[in-house]
Amino acid sequence: MKPLRYSINVTLDGCCHHEAGLPPDEESMRYWTAEMERADALLLGRVTYEMMESAWRKPATGTWPDWMDEWQIPFAETIDRAKKYVVSSTLSEVDWNADLVRGDLGQAVQRLKQESGEGLWVGGVTLPLALADLGLIDEYEFLVQPVLAGHGPTLLAGLRERIQLELVDRHEFRSGAVAQRYRPTAQG
Repeated sequence: MKPLRYSINVTLDGCCHHEAGLPPDEESMRYWTAEMERADALLLGRVTYEMMESAWRKPATGTWPDWMDEWQIPFAETIDRAKKYVVSSTLSEVDWNADLVRGDLGQAVQRLKQESGEGLWVGGVTLPLALADLGLIDEYEFLVQPVLAGHGPTLLAGLRERIQLELVDRHEFRSGAVAQRYRPTAQG
């Protein structure tokens, strides 16, 4: 069974709004590109899918936009070509190499996890909360930004039950950010 990995940028005070942390730099973009490349597919909720598509989908012209720095292009290319599964009850169709996931979330994700491969990646706020409540996340990865946001959506707010985690990897960035990877421990 392939693992489901949840990865997100988060501030020291737990804010997980995509603009609350440090702006991306070359080092963090290389890191996120490698994380995307480890996944067979991305599992996204509607909001995250639409946000990522608006920023990282290759324009019909075939040329990346002028705002994009050269060091951002490998990430853009990786996410653009990635297989995506979109969980939404409001979208009637998706494209950008994506399929809609409908019906029972737990059963649908279990089916995806049973396919062969290296793993699934999930980002965002709402969908990961539902997946954590269902016990379907195998790995949590937080890129902790050295910022106090003071407001905004917080990481896994509303989680029904406490999830005990063990640290399995840690990586420090020149910016002061720290990537921390955890796996749930067996609780007894």
